[in-house]
Amino acid sequence: MAWRTRPPIERTRQGYRVNLGPDERGVLSSLLDQLRSLLLGPADQPLLRRLFPAAYHLPEHAEHDAEYQRLMRDDLVASRLASISLIEEVLSSDGALTERQIEALAHGINGVRLVLGTLLDISEEHDPDDVDPDHPLAGEYQLYGYLSWLLEWAVRALSP
Repeated sequence: MAWRTRPPIERTRQGYRVNLGPDERGVLSSLLDQLRSLLLGPADQPLLRRLFPAAYHLPEHAEHDAEYQRLMRDDLVASRLASISLIEEVLSSDGALTERQIEALAHGINGVRLVLGTLLDISEEHDPDDVDPDHPLAGEYQLYGYLSWLLEWAVRALSP
């Protein structure tokens, strides 16, 4: 990450501002396009596991969870797709943004993080400093760290 004079996401007197360069906006846009494709694909994709966690965790409640997923999945997908559309507006804007737009940005960043975390099998015990720079997925781990950092700034901006 290049040195910055301003935080990547900040609260201003006019609302909120996203201070990302064209390359960073392009990467986020590409990641969100990939997330959209996953959301519109088959429901049983393992990468989506953390986006649609089980509502009922006990094996004897598997039928209840399947029914919950059947009833709620379309609404959850529609909500995520609406957030992605709103984020596209955010990424193309240089003006003041609303709280709703920044919340959508945080939601979208977190969605991409969850999918990437599933791919990398990241757990709470994960320490980014333990990833070998020669690891075949070192770039993905760095991307996960960047998204985590960006999400933290979105949460800071939204916090009073």
